[in-house]
Amino acid sequence: MTIGFLSLAVLALMTGVMTAAWAYGLKVRNAGWTDVFWTFGTGGALAGAALWPLVWPPTGWTPEPRQWLVAGLVAIWAVRLGRHLAARVAAGPEDARYAAFRTQFGSAYRLRMLGVVLAQAPASALLALSVIAAARRPEAGFDLRDAAAVLLILAALAGEAVADAQLRAFKADPANRGKVMDRGLWARSRHPNYFFEWLAWLAWPVMAFDAAHPASWLTLVAPAVMYLLLNLVSGVPPLEAAMLRSRGQAFRDYQARTPAFFPRIFRRS
Repeated sequence: MTIGFLSLAVLALMTGVMTAAWAYGLKVRNAGWTDVFWTFGTGGALAGAALWPLVWPPTGWTPEPRQWLVAGLVAIWAVRLGRHLAARVAAGPEDARYAAFRTQFGSAYRLRMLGVVLAQAPASALLALSVIAAARRPEAGFDLRDAAAVLLILAALAGEAVADAQLRAFKADPANRGKVMDRGLWARSRHPNYFFEWLAWLAWPVMAFDAAHPASWLTLVAPAVMYLLLNLVSGVPPLEAAMLRSRGQAFRDYQARTPAFFPRIFRRS
């Protein structure tokens, strides 16, 4: 069973998960649940793919320690992000990115929204390529590269959690109603949560990239895909469009003084 075949299996599984996400979003009139389904579904699919044998049937086969490590790291990522998203979606109004589709799509909303939701399944399949390649690094035993990857993921998840907590506290203060969050990590990047989300996927090339091993080049797929998605597709563009509609000049001023993605290390005076 090749890496490509496992990636296709992830695609098939996530197509089913995202179809369920679409149906549930229609039922509760909140498409924000799409992100929750995608996160938990992707986490489960990628953890399973990391542990799955490449040879079938797996006679006398058990996962290697690095496969368990990769699967565990993916699970930690999914649980942290999924719980955060579920709490936010359950407690608040529909995400502005998805709410805009109701007006934009009009009477064709149900069908066109299905296309938007299903388009996220191939992203999971591409991410699977990096996860499987890292889990299947040929060297036995753990080393400093594994430790560096673990530290990178934990640091990225911690940074994302801090950014989320700062934004949550800002929104909870009635005095900030109608204002733009530009404090803490948000003073250094307009989307620090997206930056740290992308940073976590760099762990796979840190763990397993080796130019001498062709399969290890697949570890570069995940950070590349996540960067493109967050910066050009489903992350920054629709969110900033919504912020410009709701905050106007205040957000334009914020855009002028704060980088969009990569944090500024030294703040301007």
